[in-house]
Amino acid sequence: MSLLSAILQILIFPIAGPALWWCNALSWICLIPLLAALLGRTRSGTKLSISQAALLAYLCGVVWYTGNCYWIYRTMHVYENIPIAASLGILLLFALYVGLYHALFGGLVGAIHGRYSRTLTLAATPFLWVTVEVARARVTSFPWDLLGYTQVNNLIATKLAPETGVMGLSFVVAAVNAMWLVRPAAKQPRNRFAWVAAAATVSVIMTLIGLLYHPRINEPTQALATLVQENLGVGNERRAFESKEQMIASFSRLSLHPMIEASGGDQANGGPVKRSQLIVWPEAPTDFVDSDPVLRQAMSKLAIQSGSAVIVNDVTIAPTGDDGQRNLYNSASFYQPDGSYAGRYNKMHLVPFGEYTPYKPLFFFVGHLLDDLVFIPGANRTLFTTSGRKYGVFICYESIFGNDLREFAREGAQALVNISDDGWYGDTSAPWEHLDMVRMRAIENRRWIVRATNTGITAAIDPLGRVTAIIPRHQRTSVQVAFGYRSDLTFYSKYGDWFGWFCGIVTALLLVLGFGHERFATNQEVN
Repeated sequence: MSLLSAILQILIFPIAGPALWWCNALSWICLIPLLAALLGRTRSGTKLSISQAALLAYLCGVVWYTGNCYWIYRTMHVYENIPIAASLGILLLFALYVGLYHALFGGLVGAIHGRYSRTLTLAATPFLWVTVEVARARVTSFPWDLLGYTQVNNLIATKLAPETGVMGLSFVVAAVNAMWLVRPAAKQPRNRFAWVAAAATVSVIMTLIGLLYHPRINEPTQALATLVQENLGVGNERRAFESKEQMIASFSRLSLHPMIEASGGDQANGGPVKRSQLIVWPEAPTDFVDSDPVLRQAMSKLAIQSGSAVIVNDVTIAPTGDDGQRNLYNSASFYQPDGSYAGRYNKMHLVPFGEYTPYKPLFFFVGHLLDDLVFIPGANRTLFTTSGRKYGVFICYESIFGNDLREFAREGAQALVNISDDGWYGDTSAPWEHLDMVRMRAIENRRWIVRATNTGITAAIDPLGRVTAIIPRHQRTSVQVAFGYRSDLTFYSKYGDWFGWFCGIVTALLLVLGFGHERFATNQEVN
């Protein structure tokens, strides 16, 4: 049953493309087998111990993370040139480590069930699940594919996200899963299937709403952005070499003559276009350096020629460390329409094994293959202000940290810009999972997001999380998209993961009261 739950949890997220509707529908039942196992009895008829429950859930977690993040193997082997055995070892160690969060969930369920009734334990389940999601986000900094992301296409369900964030949706999904297993009291046989019927009804209604509820909601647009998709090969798949000057010339042409995304259809490159307020170049393996006078001169020329503000990804060389090793920032540099340099933002959340090596002694078996990962995290969040408008720019992996990203809106960003290099994922589930998480950030903060990526998925996303414009993957091209500005703050933008912390407090109270009740009962027996 634990393994079955792991398989269901794998299926509810994208596999190698956008998640199908029936896959998302499985989210309403994916935890049932695991919960049934955790609430089961041993052969002697006793409840499972905390350690037994944790072990069952750990098995589920290891299998789920291996299947959900299988792209880690491909990234390590194909793009980082790490041998097959070592790449598999990295994936396995990763799953064994983060699978501990499922073990924590199982242990919490076992602890609550050991002190309370089955029904109360099921009622506590969504609180426990969200508490563990908070731990994933804060302790390991890997809140990838939280349960609530399965509802990103459900316009009714996502109305909760601006208040609670994605964790509120996780709570709803976990609660419906728990409903299926509630048993009425023995004195009420007529209500034997009442909770099952209720859970089934909610599941069907929510699935149908997600499929059929697509009202015409017009989010106002006031500006245009040109998004460039550079389509550069990464790692071992780096294709024909282009010089820095060739890349700048190619991307500049795309910036000045983008495809036009309009209701009447696309217009080929080279057609007349309106002036964009913003030109965005993605995160990509270009070897652009922030202080390079050639790059600065080219970006200044592009900004003046287009009359647009420009955001470009580059590398900032930091002061040499104490060990004599050169340290780097992954940066987004800003240029005003008059060509002046307006500063930069340094990426604050780095990609494990892509930009730095966490717990490096554990990965001794890969030798010196990871020694070049010397990026360091930025320390400050920087807004880009141009023509009276404020933009928050976040880079790649940072999009999965909702509590941090909402700070851009809280500090005054009226639109958000995401630059990313999803080429490292290949044609796996990861680019589509990543897109869904970026869409959730738009929903939580009620902000437009314009997203430029190296190999796709390049898109414009409205404040309801709907993709309003998109271009095909693996093409060197650009697109001009409409977007808008908003200054209002959602409850989530103001207070972040308050709901997650609330669930943590409820969990702690249940454990404290349960432990106190057990001690009281023991003392009574002794007396």
